[in-house]
Amino acid sequence: MASELVEIEGHIIDSLILARVLDAVLDAGADYRLVEVDIGRTNTDTSRAVVEVTADDERALERLLDELQVHGANRVTDRDAALVAADRDGVLPAGFHATTNLPTQVRVAGRWVAVENPEMDCALVVDPAAGTVATAPMHRVRAGDLVVVGHDGVRVTAPERPRGQNPFEFMRSEVSSEKPKGLLVEEVAARVRAARGRGGRILAVCGPAVVHTGAAPEVARLVRAGWVDVLFAGNGFAVHDIEADVLGTSLGVSVERGVPTEHGHSNHLRVINEVRRHGSIAAAVDAGYVTGGVLYECVRAGVPFVLGGSIRDDGPLPDVITDVVAAADAMRAHVAGVAVALMLASTLHAIATGNLLPAGVETYCVDINPAVVTKLADRGSHQALGIVTDVGLFVRDLTDALLG
Repeated sequence: MASELVEIEGHIIDSLILARVLDAVLDAGADYRLVEVDIGRTNTDTSRAVVEVTADDERALERLLDELQVHGANRVTDRDAALVAADRDGVLPAGFHATTNLPTQVRVAGRWVAVENPEMDCALVVDPAAGTVATAPMHRVRAGDLVVVGHDGVRVTAPERPRGQNPFEFMRSEVSSEKPKGLLVEEVAARVRAARGRGGRILAVCGPAVVHTGAAPEVARLVRAGWVDVLFAGNGFAVHDIEADVLGTSLGVSVERGVPTEHGHSNHLRVINEVRRHGSIAAAVDAGYVTGGVLYECVRAGVPFVLGGSIRDDGPLPDVITDVVAAADAMRAHVAGVAVALMLASTLHAIATGNLLPAGVETYCVDINPAVVTKLADRGSHQALGIVTDVGLFVRDLTDALLG
């Protein structure tokens, strides 16, 4: 048998963090003993628990402790983090500490140092001279970088959960379409306004269904009115957004009448070809070929957009970054300062973006398919709140709520 002491601090009772930790221990076939529990007297006081976790062997215990740390359960330790220098570019030392997107601290020279840019599935790189710790994706690590290995000297903080009556309490149950949509739209609009008031940036992640459902003009209105600060999407969204503006179709289907047009199946290819002739989306806008739509508004307003490529892309458009590693790096360059992320009918780009965002970013995943919402949360984006509805209706209502 192998055992370890872990501690959990914060609003661990009313947010059910302690209950989730204990359930996770039992679900793993392990056992626990409550060593110390100090419960706050009021709902503003924090609580603390020390739990002894016991598993069949060291390997099983390590796997379980990794899972518990996602809930904010940290090992009770006063040891500094172990650091090992990478011996080659793009390769991490064996046993490197794999990160979550939760706020993280690393103990260096007896001092807890906050990690500058929490991101999941990265390594922790320490700069002793600067006294800083940062996450780094594997491909960015260089030979000689000091990388944290093991779990000693690393602790995370579980995100606060909303407490008390509010519309988002309905979203804490399993994903379902039976949610109060009107209340949720108003609440999302209020959160977006509050984030903007704090100086936070708004990120929109759009899938092709935004165009197919007729929501693109509403997203364009949001960009034009200054409610979108950065846009992530793929080739498909951008192509259909431009096709809708230039030819009035989306995948050859009329966006006004909802019926296929003659030879419409080739419309998206013709649009891609013409934008490639111009050299970029911005050049096509400047030349007057593209006169409306989401990308048009982004170009006119100076809103940055990142279009990440896929193996199934037609063309693609000249702005599409076909190297997926370079695309992820381009997205990383724009997530600083993002306070709210709106994932609109996108699966792959929503999950990719969720992987890059710290847990403190309010993330709303809107999709008609509940599996998309569930998958985003299962990938580790625990801050994501799911709204299962037609994205066209949601974006229209959200735009009305924000713009009046």
